[in-house]
Amino acid sequence: MHRRLPNFRFFSTIAGFYLAGGLITSCLADGLPLVQTTHPDFAGSGNCAFCHSSMWDQAGQDVSIDTHWRSTMMANSARDPLWQAKVSSEVARAPALQSVIEEKCSTCHMPMARTQAKALGVPVAILGDGFLNENNAFHSLAMDGVSCSLCHQITAEGLGESFSGGYHIDTSTESPNRLIYGPFPNPFTRQMQNNLGYTPVEGPHTTDSGLCGTCHNLETPFVDANGTILGTFPEQMTYMEWEHSQFNSQGQEGQQCQNCHMPTASGGVVLSNRGGPGLNLQARSPFTQHHFVGGNDFMLGLLSGNLDELKVTASSQQFLDTRVRLISQMQSSTANLSVTNVRAGEKSVEIGLLVSNLAGHKFPSGFPSRRAWIHLSVTDSVGQVIFESGRPDELGRIEGNEADFVPGACEPHYQVIADPQQVQIYESIMANTDGEITYTLLRGASYQKDNRLLPKGMNPATADDRVAVHGQAAGDPDFVGGQDAVAYTIPTSDGKGPYVVEVNLYYQTVSAAFVADLRQDATDQISRFTQMYDAADLTPVTIASLKFSLEPTGFYHLSIEPWRQNHGLELAVNGPVGGTIDLESSADLMNWQVLETLEQITNPSIYEDTQSYNVSSRFYRLRWPLEFVEF
Repeated sequence: MHRRLPNFRFFSTIAGFYLAGGLITSCLADGLPLVQTTHPDFAGSGNCAFCHSSMWDQAGQDVSIDTHWRSTMMANSARDPLWQAKVSSEVARAPALQSVIEEKCSTCHMPMARTQAKALGVPVAILGDGFLNENNAFHSLAMDGVSCSLCHQITAEGLGESFSGGYHIDTSTESPNRLIYGPFPNPFTRQMQNNLGYTPVEGPHTTDSGLCGTCHNLETPFVDANGTILGTFPEQMTYMEWEHSQFNSQGQEGQQCQNCHMPTASGGVVLSNRGGPGLNLQARSPFTQHHFVGGNDFMLGLLSGNLDELKVTASSQQFLDTRVRLISQMQSSTANLSVTNVRAGEKSVEIGLLVSNLAGHKFPSGFPSRRAWIHLSVTDSVGQVIFESGRPDELGRIEGNEADFVPGACEPHYQVIADPQQVQIYESIMANTDGEITYTLLRGASYQKDNRLLPKGMNPATADDRVAVHGQAAGDPDFVGGQDAVAYTIPTSDGKGPYVVEVNLYYQTVSAAFVADLRQDATDQISRFTQMYDAADLTPVTIASLKFSLEPTGFYHLSIEPWRQNHGLELAVNGPVGGTIDLESSADLMNWQVLETLEQITNPSIYEDTQSYNVSSRFYRLRWPLEFVEF
């Protein structure tokens, strides 16, 4: 089944619903129960779930907070084996700064344990006898990740201005008068006061992006080769990226983080499953579901495949549900591909692609191990591959990306790709104080490359330096807010059409180069992660795809006939009879104007450009609508 699409301008990039490799599990398993624990300022998610489970919207869908949250990266921020491995690596490379590293990393990955320890005057630690140790007094609180009583106790103080884990939680008020915030007015207070010691109040700030920004704008300290701290480095600035986008507006396109990552349920929802004498809870709307899906499908798969070893509190079915939501969002609301033009030469075809960012921040965003890239392949009429750029291999590497094979290398940003060994990869690559490529966060002093797709509305010329474009993309006029244009020059002299062109935009949570760098350190956490990584399906997530056929015999060709005295140039157009072609001219190859719209009645057809007489330079091109088949 196929359809014909004119003019190379189309926007449907998903031919069907794609599930990432390894997504369907053959054996579903249950995880551990949610954490039930009580501390002076925090309670475990299991304590909250006692009332906030078995919740349904008006469409009959289960919207229970615990059911959705427990299989997200928020819930598993402390169990994340890559995070644990990276913390151990950073400590191994800078042991004198262990306390600085663990203080910073626990702030957003073990926020309740860190905040409670600080409030009680207990040292903050992760490794050794720290929070990861089951005998540590704050272990259960730490392993509950970014949980209910953390986010809902964050006050409005400093939101939108306080970042890098700078959320404010009041630890001075005693139970049952501790305030806990939600989006609705006039909450019923007695049950929560009696059961958990919190007094629920309306907090409009819980629906504000600034709440997310407290951790999703993160600057980390960096050191020189001698281990001296020299300043801070913008490790991940998702909130600031959003601030510079059109989504940060009061207009129709304005969106908060919660609009995408916490979609609203259908109709009203009763917020508690508990009743009692005189208690008649009414459904509240809009109710935001705690989906919290981002782009980290790979780690969700790793958690799901290692439930017992990682002591996860979600079932494989719940992980599967979250991953389906994640893939659905990534393929519908993240980025798309379109063909902008095709140019025919004597021995090549140039295909122009447009990659559009639909997200409210850079894509990819967040931690600098993530990347997206274009895989383009062209086959001839006998199925022979005549050009291929960006093919992923079974080890998670990208063919042609030197960084995956040579330590210290960095693939540049391209405007035109003419060699299969060139790959357009959207990523951020750090450099240390000596200008060398580094994957050590503590050595990250600048970005050697940051060509991650900008959100729509972001102007790289006026954006904050911490979200700037770095590398060759900074000089690319086609790399602008919301999109990037890249052209592929395909040699056709050795192959026969029609040609089948297949394009995929892939995404990967952790690059092969990042993992290779991690393997240099010998820690228990790294050993465990790399064993899980090596056993995992490393197939990247397909964000968008195109597949279409081109027939070069349908192209038109232009040649210049000998000069005639006192007349202009004669131009000969060869191609299919019956078509309509725009003949354009330019003096500088930048500004083009239509000379004539030609009807190809004969072959060739001749056009005399009388304006070309006594002109020092003049260039010509043909443009015509070309239909091709999309599969």
